[in-house]
Amino acid sequence: MTDNVQRAAIALYDRFTHEGGMDRRELIAGMTRIAGSAAAGAMLLSSIACSAAEPEVAPDDPRIRTGTSRWEAAPGRVYDLYDAAPVNAAPATPLVIVIHENRGLNDYIRDVARRVAVAGFVAIAPDLLSPAGGTPADEDRAREMIGALDMAAVTADGAAMIRALGANGGHRRRVGILGFCWGGGMVDRLAVAAGSDLAAGVAFYGPAPDPADAGRVQAPLLLHFAGLDSRVNERGAAWVAALRAAHKDVTQITYPGVDHAFHNDTSAARYNAEAATRAWTATIAFFRRHLGHG
Repeated sequence: MTDNVQRAAIALYDRFTHEGGMDRRELIAGMTRIAGSAAAGAMLLSSIACSAAEPEVAPDDPRIRTGTSRWEAAPGRVYDLYDAAPVNAAPATPLVIVIHENRGLNDYIRDVARRVAVAGFVAIAPDLLSPAGGTPADEDRAREMIGALDMAAVTADGAAMIRALGANGGHRRRVGILGFCWGGGMVDRLAVAAGSDLAAGVAFYGPAPDPADAGRVQAPLLLHFAGLDSRVNERGAAWVAALRAAHKDVTQITYPGVDHAFHNDTSAARYNAEAATRAWTATIAFFRRHLGHG
């Protein structure tokens, strides 16, 4: 496969997954045109789309404990949570909320939560599609549901979750947030909405909010960008510039030559092990600096 073919295929898939207006039949037809045949197009699509992969941290890893719980934002608005924590976690152990991509809460995000727990933090990954019925098995349907969310309500619920989980029944703990793609955009939104309740935020290739909101951010932010991700990077540059102009604590790292979703090891064509490792190391160091060592 030539680099030009892969670049064209990734660009098409990004339009399908992020911009709307294209159904799967159009996606498959486009992949067939790019690859030259239906069989080659199917193989190309499978290399880009996410698929099952061996987790980096198994659910039964003896270093951690995992489970599920629920959190009620308001009567009738209940969120399902995936929990992972070090076996020796204390009530005051710092917490990281892990926010999913536009596919909803899936095995990749659960694995990320377990990686956070292995690093010494309590991790909670909410299913932000819970009020709409929860993350479906069909990723296309999940993206449709994400697009239909009331973002103001979800953001308000997220800020309330940060406050409530930080209080932890009277055992105060510092709270950080970590998000990927759509979830990376939620990190920025929640940094605006949560104010001083949030201690740190890390976003991977997240679509940025209105730069006019930068002055409301109080938490330090670490923003990871993929060098080839022009869709996100243009808005991201304006967001970073606004944060710096407002004298906010923001660190930007751009990884040259890698694609959007380079951290997601369930997508063979996008995943870049070197950049993912570098970004993860920086992320854990950032949380340890601003949340305290787990």
